[in-house]
Amino acid sequence: MRRDDVVCLVLGGGRGTRLDPLTRYRAKPAVPVGGKFRLVDVPVSNSLNSGIRRIFVITQFNSASLNTHISRTFQFDMFDRGFVQILAAEQTGENVEWFQGTADAVRQCLIHVREYGPRDVLILSGDQLYRMDFGPMLRLHRNSRAAVTIAAKAVPARKTKNFGLVKIDATRSVTSFLEKPQDESLLAGYEIPDELREHEDPPVSYAASMGIYVFRWETLRHMLEREEDTDFGRDILPRAVGETDVRGHVFRGYWEDIGTMRAFYEANLDLARPDPPFVFHTRGAPMYTMPRFLGASRIENCRVADSMICDGCYIHGAEITESVIGIRAVISLGAVVRRSVLMGADGYEGDVPRQPGDPPLGIGPGCVIEGAIIDKNARIGEGVRITPKPPGTDEDHPFHFVRDGIVVIPKNYAVPAGAEI
Repeated sequence: MRRDDVVCLVLGGGRGTRLDPLTRYRAKPAVPVGGKFRLVDVPVSNSLNSGIRRIFVITQFNSASLNTHISRTFQFDMFDRGFVQILAAEQTGENVEWFQGTADAVRQCLIHVREYGPRDVLILSGDQLYRMDFGPMLRLHRNSRAAVTIAAKAVPARKTKNFGLVKIDATRSVTSFLEKPQDESLLAGYEIPDELREHEDPPVSYAASMGIYVFRWETLRHMLEREEDTDFGRDILPRAVGETDVRGHVFRGYWEDIGTMRAFYEANLDLARPDPPFVFHTRGAPMYTMPRFLGASRIENCRVADSMICDGCYIHGAEITESVIGIRAVISLGAVVRRSVLMGADGYEGDVPRQPGDPPLGIGPGCVIEGAIIDKNARIGEGVRITPKPPGTDEDHPFHFVRDGIVVIPKNYAVPAGAEI
């Protein structure tokens, strides 16, 4: 089956407020994940591994670091027709407005897509963690002659309020689409048919839209003609179900929407488990990221359990448990890190700007860090103690934030010695 007639659009998201302050100075797809990757690496890598090599990343807010990452990571030789290209919001003679939603973002970018004469357009979200070969979904789409195909994941009733639900019959036809139902009485009829169920599904499971769609090119153009329809889940998909042939592709692998701080935190910690639900190094389908020329991590007289430690770290006399330690992280003598995500640094001391009075880069001596996310280039002074708060707690402070009980130290922030958070 041909793949060179498919164009992929990765939705870079809006302001990313649910991941603030991690998105305060960067686009959501540029947020680091798994110690050395960025969220955008996931959909782009899945597309490349599926043989889809014409990829646009649509973004609007804080896109500078994302532009840099894309340009340095995904480079093709001069004989390859593939590309990974940023499409930022722009003013044109036809439109002077910012993107108003996911569908509006795609609508404003169609002028760039049509140049490649695609047969189908694959639309992906930029804030999910999963590994997926899009080949089976494309085969279903084309063999059934569907106008639209929606990827769906089985979820229990308690999770349905966070997703759009698709009603799929035994022939994989989608007969209804329900966006984020808040009342369980609305779920009747949305159960996955027995013919499509597998033994690992919950006893009663529903097909949740994964935010992954394949549109026939002519259908996409037609569905986006009404400018008042600005969102795929709220506007486009419910209308498509009523007007054309929509199919559902049930995905069985690991998939996690990590658009909230709690989901982001737990997904990262899951990567460090002895039996992680997701790994980045599957043979034949790697997750690509920007190459870095870093030495091996130096670990001296430490106790490390159930953790991931990335390249270029220096860890001396520390205790690390159930944590993810990002590139170039420095953890000093006597520090304790438990169930935390450290994103590391963009450089070493001397490479990263330092304000007068700030502590050295990394985690200082004698610190206790628990239940926290420490963003890049953070400086944590000697003897600092960070402990998690009750879930649901949201607070803003001068040098730290709390989101759903998780303490977040933003990028380039400094915490003075002896502070207790």
